[in-house]
Amino acid sequence: MAQSENIREEAAEEFAPPPVIKGRHTFSSITQKISAPIFKPTPTGWFLGFGLSFALLMLFMFSIARLFSRGIGIWGVNQPVAWGLAITNFVWWIGIGHAGTLISAMLLLMNQKWRTSINRFAEAMTLFALACAGLYPILHLGRPEYFYWLLPYPNIEDVWPQFRSPLVWDVFAILIYGVVSLFFWYTGLLPDLATMRDRAKSRAAWAIYGMLALGWRNDARHWHRYERAYLMLAALATPLVVSVHSIVSYDFSVAILPGWHTTLSPPYFVAGAAFSGLAMVIIITIPLRAAFRLEDFITKRHFDNLAKIMLAMGLLVTYGYIIERFSAWYGGNLYEAYNASERARGVYALMFWTQIVSNAIAPQLLWFKRVRTNLPILFVLSLVICTGMWFERYVIVIESLHRDFLPSSWGVFSATLWDWATLVGSFGLFLSLLFLFVRFLPSVSMSEMRKLLQQSKVKEDEA
Repeated sequence: MAQSENIREEAAEEFAPPPVIKGRHTFSSITQKISAPIFKPTPTGWFLGFGLSFALLMLFMFSIARLFSRGIGIWGVNQPVAWGLAITNFVWWIGIGHAGTLISAMLLLMNQKWRTSINRFAEAMTLFALACAGLYPILHLGRPEYFYWLLPYPNIEDVWPQFRSPLVWDVFAILIYGVVSLFFWYTGLLPDLATMRDRAKSRAAWAIYGMLALGWRNDARHWHRYERAYLMLAALATPLVVSVHSIVSYDFSVAILPGWHTTLSPPYFVAGAAFSGLAMVIIITIPLRAAFRLEDFITKRHFDNLAKIMLAMGLLVTYGYIIERFSAWYGGNLYEAYNASERARGVYALMFWTQIVSNAIAPQLLWFKRVRTNLPILFVLSLVICTGMWFERYVIVIESLHRDFLPSSWGVFSATLWDWATLVGSFGLFLSLLFLFVRFLPSVSMSEMRKLLQQSKVKEDEA
């Protein structure tokens, strides 16, 4: 009898999920471990990484200056491909920004404790991706100094935006998403900013963190208001995960163009956004975990869970690919059928099959736990998925435009050097903001980790 009980206990320990926090930590050790990289001298590796990112940012700024001085003719856009790499990059960056809200807000409402270690930089990633995405439509306007015409501001000419256009809906959706995400991220930072204020070693740091902490004193009234505001913002942010990329999909689905005009687009775009965003979270988490030695806080359980969600989103994306091909065949629309055939065998066939292999076939490796918990393999697989999702946006935007209804309107898009410089340079903006974030702000929530530690100790005492 005793032997059978021992066997059950050993089996339960073997198949139990790994802990969210490893090691024997205290409140003090958690604070010290997470805040140490901020107060220590800046390492050489950070300067190298930020220097490379800043160089790419300067390339981005130079590309924008060239664009403003010469016009969008320096890009490869033409007729009929009026939307080129700029809109491809816009949709891709918007998708990258979805994972932060998905991980932080939705998992918070579902009371998933494992989100605690990764929600902070996932939320920051959302803001940085939105900063990159929001620039592309403005750059693509051709006359970017008049971008404010998209806003419903009072004016004496009584010229108002066309509210029936999804391009105007984009402006509202992205602005609201950005503002709510910023408030959500900043609200979660307040307790940690107060901790940084109290641990500051210089008067300048004490003043800056003190102003940002908004007078946080760690009393019960502050915590009560903080938790209510945090939950309220999470409830506001969660519908935005679905709405924002659905509205972005309307830019395509309301058109009558083959390859765009489909009701599949909103759920298809949302699943694809979460898919690529989760892959980017993993790409950022793995080197961040190694650089700051956060193995006790970001465990194999986090990567296992992230990979499972990514697999689910990948299956939804694959289902979208299948339904898209089936609808083109079953619908009996000659133009849709030709578009589906052209994607597989035409000028952009390489991009299409790269998309299929990267987004539909490669993610099937995530069925195996050995892959989900093997960090080098998971890192490479996430890179493949992010690349595949960019090719998917390329196929949707450019391939669908290059064959119009009339053969006389056909054309081929070829990206120029300035197209690629703008894309590569946008990574400089994203990475520069990310490097500044991890250098001056805690990348893991100290307050939530301490709360999680307290809850785990209560459970141990009850057991």
